[in-house]
Amino acid sequence: MSARGRVLVAMSGGVDSSVAAALLTERGHAAVGVTLHLWDAAGGDKVGRCCAPEDREDARRACDHLGIPHYVFDERAAFAERVVDPFVAGYLAGETPSPCVHCNQQVKLGRLLEIAHELDCTHVATGHYARITRDASNEIRLLRGRDRGKDQSYFLYGVSPEILAKMIFPLGELQKDQTRAEGRRLGVPGWDKKDSQELCFVPDGDVGGFIERRTGARGDGALVDPSGAVVGAHEGHYRFTVGQRRGLGLGGGSPPRYVLRVLPSEGQVVVGDEADLYATRARATDAVWIGAPPRGELRAEVQIRYRHAAAPARVAPTPGGFEVEFDDPQRAIAPGQAAVVYRGEQVIGGGLLAP
Repeated sequence: MSARGRVLVAMSGGVDSSVAAALLTERGHAAVGVTLHLWDAAGGDKVGRCCAPEDREDARRACDHLGIPHYVFDERAAFAERVVDPFVAGYLAGETPSPCVHCNQQVKLGRLLEIAHELDCTHVATGHYARITRDASNEIRLLRGRDRGKDQSYFLYGVSPEILAKMIFPLGELQKDQTRAEGRRLGVPGWDKKDSQELCFVPDGDVGGFIERRTGARGDGALVDPSGAVVGAHEGHYRFTVGQRRGLGLGGGSPPRYVLRVLPSEGQVVVGDEADLYATRARATDAVWIGAPPRGELRAEVQIRYRHAAAPARVAPTPGGFEVEFDDPQRAIAPGQAAVVYRGEQVIGGGLLAP
């Protein structure tokens, strides 16, 4: 791309997107800052910072500092319909959804590319820690970010190659401390701002409370052991996820017990020993492949949640999905989470873990 190319930069108000914009501007690109207004906290949700007006103001301040225009687009309806509602439905169905995957795939990046066309921009840049290259056949390759602790390629597996071809990730080669150092060097406002740690629409981390406020759900039920014997009670199956130990209300007994399964139709949460959390097989649906789908079984590494270390496995494509057989048992394979297939640093594709 020409150094004079006009680039839309997605501005969240955080340090990463602000530094991405500053680096592109320094390199000679004509940058345009765009903030998507995705969510407003209301009532009991007003805890901490949640897509706050302060974030949009921080994005505007960064753009003012860089001397580039800044626009805000209202995407609250699409975000609620395509991200928040499926998130709630997933928990009610006993799953553990990956809302950032759905946001990138269903709302954010596609809409940003549409806006880029409206603003005569050729590309879209974000502050993701990921990399894009092309192979010898000029096919798009999505790679992990250099900073393995901040790598966000896991959340991008569902983005189409057509969109990825128009993406720029200025931070992909940087470590997070280098990003902050660049922000300080360039005088970016908020270069030392703390990173957001929670979901933007559940800033206090209380998923169960959010679901109850949004739906009025109440789902008292039983905690049972693998044999079906009742060992306790719960105040909503949607408050639990596979692998969870805290919040079971069973005291600190020995051995400790963990959530093994969530059974919404029975209103039950199955708890048991940690050893029962391990499995070698998993199944994924809604598969998305970057490039041509595999024609047969392949050896790869599969990552089953954001902080999971991708594990060696055999991957066998199925109609609309794939099956995974890990070389070694993996802990807490949670339905609803993304299973992302890697070959080394490269994302091959992914899907959603099935029960």
